[in-house]
Amino acid sequence: MPAPGLESFGPSPGVTTPPEPRVDVADLSPRDIRDLSRDPEVAAVAPVMPVQLMKPSGVDATTAATSAWGIATVKADTSSCDGTGVVVAVLDTGIDASHPAFQGVELVQQDFSGSGDGDRNGHGTHCAGTIFGRDVGSTRIGVARGVRKALIGKVLNDRGGGDSDSVFRAIQWALAGGARVISMSLGFDFPGFVERSISQGWPAALATSRALEAYRGNLRMLDALMAMVNARVAFDGGAVVVAASGNESQPQFKISVAIPAAAQGVISVGAVERAANNALAVASFSNTLPEVCAPGVNVLSAKAGGGLVALNGTSMATPHVAGVAALWWQALKGSVPMVRAQQVVARLSSSARTDGFASGVDAADRGMGLVTAPP
Repeated sequence: MPAPGLESFGPSPGVTTPPEPRVDVADLSPRDIRDLSRDPEVAAVAPVMPVQLMKPSGVDATTAATSAWGIATVKADTSSCDGTGVVVAVLDTGIDASHPAFQGVELVQQDFSGSGDGDRNGHGTHCAGTIFGRDVGSTRIGVARGVRKALIGKVLNDRGGGDSDSVFRAIQWALAGGARVISMSLGFDFPGFVERSISQGWPAALATSRALEAYRGNLRMLDALMAMVNARVAFDGGAVVVAASGNESQPQFKISVAIPAAAQGVISVGAVERAANNALAVASFSNTLPEVCAPGVNVLSAKAGGGLVALNGTSMATPHVAGVAALWWQALKGSVPMVRAQQVVARLSSSARTDGFASGVDAADRGMGLVTAPP
C-alpha cells in the first residue's frame, strides 16, 4: 500500500554554485522507498509529519509586563548594532503587516500553509516583533530594530498547525531569499501523528511505533537539510538557524529538546524568567539540554490587530536569540571579508553569560548561558 507524503532531497549541484536542496513529495510504495533509500543522490526520505507552534501561555493582566525586559537582559539596549543590513526569516503563522511595529520594514510574505498571507493567530506577529519590531509608542520591543528586510514564511495555518513538508520548503525558500538568520518557534507533533494514525485504524502500539519511525526519519531529513545549509557557507556565508527547545517539561518531569531544534546545526533555545532579586531562573516548562537560553516569560511584543501583549514560552525566547544573531552578523561585517554563519554561532556561544542566574540552576537546563548582544 503506498506510503503518503514521502520526501527526498535531490543531488547537490557542482562545487561552482551553492548547493540547493530540493524537496519532493510523492506517494511511494515500500519498494520505492527501499530504492530511494539506496540512491546516493537522495539525502533522506521521511513521511510528512504534522507540525504545530510551540503553544505559548498568556500572562495574567495584573502581572503583565509594561516593558520588554528581555531587551535589556540580552543587552541589546546598550549595543552599538541594530541589525542593519541583515535579512532575517521568520517561519511561523505569518505576520500582521499593518502593525505599527513593522512600519518601514520590507516584508516578503510567502504562504506555505494554504491559509493565505497575514496572521490571524498572533504567534508569528509576536515573534517577529521581538526580533525586529520598531518601538510602539514609547515602548521598545525589538532586539534588532534596524533590520530593513524580513522574509515571512507562513508554515502554520491560522489554528497553529502545519506539516514538515511546509517547513522544509520554507527553509529552502528563506535560503534562496538571502536570509542570514532563520527563526522557528515550532515543533514536530509526535502525539498528533499517533492520534492521526489511530483515527485511520492503526492499533495504538503500532501507531506509536509508526510515529517514532516518522519522527526519526524527519530528524534525519532535517540533519540532511542542515548539512546543505552549512555547505552554502563557502559561497554566501550561509544562515544561522534558531529553533525553540519546546514547552513540554514540568517541574517534576524533564523533556529534552524536540525537533527541529534537536537537528544538527540548529541552535536550540531554552526560556528563562526573572526570579527573586532580579536573578534568572529557567522556566519550568522549558525543555532541557538547549544550547543557549533567553527571556521567555512575560515577554511583551506585538499583538496581531494592534497593540502589545505579553506571552510565555520558548517561542518567546527564540526570537531574542534570532535578534541577537542579527546583531552579531552586523558586528562582524566590519572585521571580516565575508561573514560566515559559523562565526556568528561562535560569538553567540562565547558571549553567552552564566552570571546572574539564581543558585541551583542546572547547567543542562540553561545550556551555555544567556545570549548577549555585541557591545
